[in-house]
Amino acid sequence: HSFIMGWAKYARRKLSLPVITGIFCALTFTVLLYTERITTSSSGFHFGIKTCPRRNAAKLKKHHTGVRELKSSPLDNPTDDRFVFDAEECSLNNGKWVFNTSIKPLYTDRTCPYIDRQYSCTKNGRDDSDYLHWEWRPDDCILPRFDPKIALRKLQGKRIMFVGDSIQRNMWESFVCLVQSVIPEGEKSMKLGRVYSVFKAKEYNASIEFYWAPFLVESNTDIHIIADSKQRIIKVDSIAERAKQWLGVDILVFNTYVWWMSGVKAKALWGEFANGEEGYEEFDTPIPYKLALRTWANWIDSTIDTNKTKVFFTTMSPTHQRNEDWGNMNGTRCFNETRPVMKKGHWGVGSNKDLMKAVVDVIGRMKVPVTVLNITQLSEYRIDGHASVYGELGGKLLTDKQKADPSNFADCIHWCLPGVPDTWNRMLYAYL
Repeated sequence: HSFIMGWAKYARRKLSLPVITGIFCALTFTVLLYTERITTSSSGFHFGIKTCPRRNAAKLKKHHTGVRELKSSPLDNPTDDRFVFDAEECSLNNGKWVFNTSIKPLYTDRTCPYIDRQYSCTKNGRDDSDYLHWEWRPDDCILPRFDPKIALRKLQGKRIMFVGDSIQRNMWESFVCLVQSVIPEGEKSMKLGRVYSVFKAKEYNASIEFYWAPFLVESNTDIHIIADSKQRIIKVDSIAERAKQWLGVDILVFNTYVWWMSGVKAKALWGEFANGEEGYEEFDTPIPYKLALRTWANWIDSTIDTNKTKVFFTTMSPTHQRNEDWGNMNGTRCFNETRPVMKKGHWGVGSNKDLMKAVVDVIGRMKVPVTVLNITQLSEYRIDGHASVYGELGGKLLTDKQKADPSNFADCIHWCLPGVPDTWNRMLYAYL
């Protein structure tokens, strides 16, 4: 395959690269073929060393056999790890979901004891399983498989903290479940808190943490939650009380989105007002959203030591509330959806482009480098991955009567675990 890729690229670039590079890759592969023991498993071929990486290698050969295009060849299989992931070369945002039953999730909601009932779809009665076997295949590279032991070695002696809302908690629980199965009992612990939770892998002296901050900045509703969104007031320039908990962390992964999408104008408060919370102003949501992001960015730029800490920002996780968006006129929101949207570039009303632009604008002007985990487009396709009626409401599982009323009770915001957030963590793992 390396030989083919070398000559394919050679032909495309019309001799812009030395012929010797392609020949070297071909010879390297040949030598490995006869001198190394090559084994096959569910994760494709594995070599002692990696062959020469090639941009767009995944485009060279494609097989199309309908929905279940499986196991066509190692090169056409996203589980083939021979090609080095290069963040500069690879756009993880562009690609497609491919159905692959040969790959099994690293955990289930029965084998991982740390999944909230809100995300435990199988335990809560979901009996279809195709949503577990869709894999994200980028157009121009291969997304590395998540290896729990390698992930833990990367976290040796470190703290990683997920900061944000319940979607970020979704991602945190996914990450914990992806690694915990390889840690012996007695070598791991979980301490759950209302605001701050910590999973520890003792052998690795590593901690995987979650900090609840749905707006990142402070508000009157982030700790003591106010159900009525019209009463929520966001303190767009106040972050110190939250941020002091993020000091000394080696890897910070932030998000903020869902709580901004209340459907009403956002009430913002800043500075010192003599009349307290009555000094708020109402704005269209993108304005206070951008102000809050600037407050966060200023804290990052003025506080973070780039020699010590890596910073990531997860873009918005789409909601799928309008079945008309993907052409299912007879559907009910995300209820009973069993496969992704296949239309390239699908974008529904659950992803706000004005807020996406605010993220790009703010992060683009920061001094501290922030790696953006752009999960939005790939998640837009996954109308089938939500908790739907297999979650809980107000801390209680849905009743049969509520399950029979998906128009009012289907959760089309949060995701089943295992599921889509595992792919987000594969992206994070690749960057780590």
